[in-house]
This record gives sequence, structure tokens and C-alpha cells, in this order.
Amino acid sequence: MDSLRIVGGKRLRGTVRISGAKNAALPALAASLLSGGDLLLHDVPAVRDVDTMLRVLEHLGAEGSRDGSAVQVRCPSIREPEAPYDLVRTMRASVLTLGPLLARHGLARVSRPGGCAIGARPVDLHVDVMRALGADIRLREGYIEARARQRRLRGAAYGFGTVTVTGTENAMMAACLARGETVLRNCAREPEIVDLATLLRAMGARIEGDGTETIRIQGVDALHGAEHRLPPDRIECGTFLVAAALVGERVVLDNVRSDDLEAVLDRLRRCGVCVRGEGNRLIVERSGELMPGDITTRPHPGFPTDLQAQYTVLATQATGLSVIRESIFENRFMHVPELQRLGARIRVTGRSAFVEGASVLSGAPLMATDLRASASLVLAGLVARGETRVRRVYHLDRGYERLEEKLSGLGAEVERIRE
Repeated sequence: MDSLRIVGGKRLRGTVRISGAKNAALPALAASLLSGGDLLLHDVPAVRDVDTMLRVLEHLGAEGSRDGSAVQVRCPSIREPEAPYDLVRTMRASVLTLGPLLARHGLARVSRPGGCAIGARPVDLHVDVMRALGADIRLREGYIEARARQRRLRGAAYGFGTVTVTGTENAMMAACLARGETVLRNCAREPEIVDLATLLRAMGARIEGDGTETIRIQGVDALHGAEHRLPPDRIECGTFLVAAALVGERVVLDNVRSDDLEAVLDRLRRCGVCVRGEGNRLIVERSGELMPGDITTRPHPGFPTDLQAQYTVLATQATGLSVIRESIFENRFMHVPELQRLGARIRVTGRSAFVEGASVLSGAPLMATDLRASASLVLAGLVARGETRVRRVYHLDRGYERLEEKLSGLGAEVERIRE
């Protein structure tokens, strides 16, 4: 397994381009199952989760090719309506094939997914909404087995008991080909939801209300191919914002949408970080010592849970106490013991972490536990004195494109060690 060797204390300066959003790419690729036409996606990040999704689609009957950051997928027919465990065990988003398979083929057998061990993310809401749309479902031998009762799903009114991003995306895709109108309530409002709706409309779907709590979809008989550019990855952007706040002089982030990061930008500015926007760029400068600040993770437009671990590292360098509350996942402080090995003063009680800042961090061997925790350990290594070695960075490769190369381009001393 590869590891990253980081020598801390280097100042960052220069420009880095933010890649396309991994969390937008995965549902967009799953949407290719809804049509026999060509789907051409631009700015697709070269990350492990995208590669996994492409392998899943090819198993189901799709044909995919990549040319740089452009990916073309075509699925003339569903050859095999099963997403097997061996292909999807490392990736939670594999469940996004459930809705498209049911909508177009009337059958689906999808392995209950894996992914990061950050807490329970049950498939109950996915199952419930598919049942509301007219599917018979049973959970057997680790698989979700589903069949449309009348060969085609039918529109329905459904309210999610808990806000769920992938559940909303799955329901949207399923409802596009269902008979009649579907009204989804208590929907996720993330930018990736809006992006998927934009793509589906380009394919011929009739969707309105995306970005709000209520989404209405009028089912159509068929969808067609489309061309679509993915948005920038707001989580990668947030990670580089924190890196620049920690050890940056003047860092320019290119290809960003600052509107998608308002909660993060507001918090960083309150911590004393100078961030200003110029078109699709953000310019970050550190003007003085960092000030502490409390956060609570929330669904969009709140502070993203996917940036909580990175913000925790920032809090270790602020002068004073910061309280970080995690309201989304119950097990998302697994990075804390590793940060404590570097010298961070953090106490976890339930879903809250109390961070006593202005800690002097010293390099040490670390073990990554999940995707975003991996990024936080890399950020801590940039600050720590001496050498830090982050192992099991295959987690990092799931969601960050060439992170070590981008950091090196800004002046960091980061090296991938092939093992």
C-alpha cells in the first residue's frame, strides 16, 4: 500500500486548479444507465471511486472511455442488472445504480455498499422510496433485490425521514422514467443534487425544485444522451482553503464556485483568514495568528461534514478553544487519535471534539482510516515539525486527484512512497 511522506514547515504559494467534483461525477455516471444514448461528461476527476463506478457500469452493460478529463459512456442495453459485491464493496455510491436499473430495466440486484467506516449509513431510505415508486424489494444475502411491480415504476409522493444526498439522487433518477408525477419532500439541497438535475434535464427529464426541500418530477417515456460539464469539487476546494490557511503565503484556487462554500468561507474569515473571490478564483492569504471558532456540521447549506476533519486540524493551530460538533455521522472523529500522536490537544465527548489550539505538532507515522480523515492527516503533516508518514492513502485516492502533486506544485514537500 502506498504512503505519503511529508516534511512540514514549507510555505505554500502559487496557483492550484480544483478538479471536477467526485460527488457529482458518481451520480452522473450512474445516470448513463437511464438511456441508450451517448453521455459525455467533462472535468471528470481521475480518482479511484470514478474508476470503480466505470467498472460497475461496464459490468452492467455500458461502454466507457476516457480522454483526459472527458469520459464518454454509452449503455445500449442492460446486460446484467446486478452490481456485485466484489465490484462495489469499497464504494458507498454504488447504491446509485439501484434507481436507474429499476427505472429502465424493471429489475435490480445491488450489493449493499461499503465505503468509509465513518458511521452507519443505512440503505433503508433508498429501499423505502423505491417501494413508494412501485417496487417489490427484499434484502437477502447482502443484496438489495428489487422488481418493478408493473414492469415500470409509477409516480408517488414521498417524504424522506432524514435528509439524504444519495437517497435523493436515487429517487430523482428512478422517477424520471416512472409513470406520472413524483413529489419528493425533505430532499437534500447539496450542489451535487442541482448538478444531477441539470444533467437529467439535458437528457430530457422534467424536473423542478432541485436545490429546495421539494422536488417535482414528471415521468417521461425515454431519455437520450447529453453533454455535461461537472462542477468543481467543493470538498477539494475546502481542503486547499484549509491548507492555505495553515501554511500558505498567497495561494490562488482556480476553478471554484464560492457560492457552494459560503458556510466554510464565513468560518475561515472569522478565524482570521483573508479570502477574497475574483470570478471563478479564490485568493487566500494568512494575515496573522488564527482565532478559534466553533462549528456544527449540517446538511447543505451548513458546514459540510466532509470538511470537519480538515477544520479540526485548523483548530489545533488557533489560539484558544474550539468546539466541533458532528451532527451527521456518529463515528467521524477517527482522525483524532492520529492527530493526538502528533501532539494535538483534543478531547472527544460523544459527538463533540474540544480542541485546545496553538499546539506544536511533531511529525510521526500515521494511519489513515477514511477518505476525509486521510486529507486531514496530510494537512497536519504540512504543519508538523519534521517528517510525517501517512499510510493507507488508498482512502485518499478514492476522492482526491493527485493531491500530493498539487501540494508539491505549491511548494510543499510531499512524496508518494510506493510499497
